[in-house]
Amino acid sequence: MMEALGFEFFRNALLAGLLASVICGVIGSLVVVNRIVFLAGGVAHASYGGVGLAFFLGLPVLPVTTAFSTCAALGMAWVTLDARERSDTVVGVLWAAGMALGIILLDLTPGYNSDLMSYLFGSILAVPQSDLVLMAGLSALVLALAALFSRGLLVMSFDSEFARSRGVPVRFLHFLLMALVAVCVVLVIRVVGLILVMALLTIPPFMAERRVRSLPGMMFLSAVLSAVFCVAGLYLSYMLDLTSGATIIATACAGFALSLAVPGRKRGAAS
Repeated sequence: MMEALGFEFFRNALLAGLLASVICGVIGSLVVVNRIVFLAGGVAHASYGGVGLAFFLGLPVLPVTTAFSTCAALGMAWVTLDARERSDTVVGVLWAAGMALGIILLDLTPGYNSDLMSYLFGSILAVPQSDLVLMAGLSALVLALAALFSRGLLVMSFDSEFARSRGVPVRFLHFLLMALVAVCVVLVIRVVGLILVMALLTIPPFMAERRVRSLPGMMFLSAVLSAVFCVAGLYLSYMLDLTSGATIIATACAGFALSLAVPGRKRGAAS
């Protein structure tokens, strides 16, 4: 490990993985307890439209994809609030539309950019310093908003009807949560890729939920587990010359399988 830390690209990758771990721990826990994994998956796949748009316009990928994904997430949030009976269908359409738009825009973009594959399968070893700064800023913003509205998000996560009766702005918080999910997804895409993003967003929170009795505890343990998987997977990919994103997720899956063999607390939502 010490030898690998001598390389700047590895240090950048390690920082990117740790940033992604913290935000995955917090937002991933909210995704799991609110049972919106399908919605988060829709945002993740729709975000490819933002990647295609950025390449087509010749603009920085991270900011454009963040803005595009946030718009898609807010659209899905509106659908799930006002058209629940058809929400799964509409989310599926938005999911497919985002992917299709991204592919078409990339087809229309002159030339071929080899960096495109990094957004599908991740390229944590190629994260530049400029992306690290932007990732740190977005992570700080997401964590600040999550902390600011933590009480309302906590109540809404376990009983939205009770939250409404207590005057909690459930509608606003639902939109806010989906926007936070969008930003989280974009940050994690750079680490493990669009195809594998949902694994890192859900495996550590699920594992943490079986061990703790509170949402803050779940967030903390999930962030720690995510960091362990990212560091271990990154090191293994370096030593064995494997694709970093896939190795990180394979490490998380191995940890998940081992956790199933160890009895957790009795089922019940964290509070």
